[in-house]
Amino acid sequence: MNGTGDDLDIMLATAADWLAAGHRVAIATVIETWGSAPRRRGSHAIIRDDGRFAGSVSGGCVEGDVIVAAQELLATGGARRLDYGVADETAWAVGLACGGRISVLVQTIDAKHFPPELIARIRDARARGETVAVATGLDDGRSVEGEGREGDFVARYAPPLRLMIVGAVHIARALVPMARMIGYAPLLVDPRGSFAASFGVEGIVPDERWPDEAMAEWRPDAASAVVTLTHDPKIDDPALAAALGSPAFYIAALGSRRTHAARLERLAAQGFGEEALARIAGPAGLDIGAADPPEIALSILAQATARLRGRE
Repeated sequence: MNGTGDDLDIMLATAADWLAAGHRVAIATVIETWGSAPRRRGSHAIIRDDGRFAGSVSGGCVEGDVIVAAQELLATGGARRLDYGVADETAWAVGLACGGRISVLVQTIDAKHFPPELIARIRDARARGETVAVATGLDDGRSVEGEGREGDFVARYAPPLRLMIVGAVHIARALVPMARMIGYAPLLVDPRGSFAASFGVEGIVPDERWPDEAMAEWRPDAASAVVTLTHDPKIDDPALAAALGSPAFYIAALGSRRTHAARLERLAAQGFGEEALARIAGPAGLDIGAADPPEIALSILAQATARLRGRE
């Protein structure tokens, strides 16, 4: 199976490899958070019988305790809920004395609890750009695909984050590594041969097709973002038009307010209405007073994050 390559996919592939090698493996899931909890609901770690682990349920605060609990559980199989918080006598011991609280469900990966075939199903769905839901009974610790019963914990596995950057310019040189750092798989597109040839960021080979052609193959989904940086209408406009025909969660274009107003007029002349055009963030990025390419890249990713989390 070809992995999608993000952290979740790598972790699930690792769990599958450990199982195939004959190890017993448990999966830990953050099922509730309060206050300043360091990881979101649905975050995972996997733990195998010899104590090796991958992923995180707390950014390091409670992993040691979770690993011990998982190893105990692996001896017999089953599921166990672990609650941590500042009010607990274990708060200082496990590192949550900052005021946050979390609940973690640990399950053995087996037919009765977290079936191994769910790992393949989640990876396959995400690789196809689909979201899959997995419901876990908090009474019996059994996970199944679907929305489950009332009271179940439901985790929804969205496709991996992707970012199409149109324009092999200086801002893109900062945007690519920053995007990777926060979990995006970046694709750089620029049909201008000299720009593409001069880009020179490790691990990125610019796609020299026109962006609408590249996007037809890339097929943006609801976990995709598109940012145009060239200031050239011949390049940016076709990319934006193609992106508007997709469910991409973030579409942005660099340029001044005057440039953006002219851009919207051109796209409106192509038949795009006000609601569609309102999806384009322009000028791209949050207004943080960005003054150089790295700061502009930071503002763009901050705005993309705000859109992704429903904050803008």
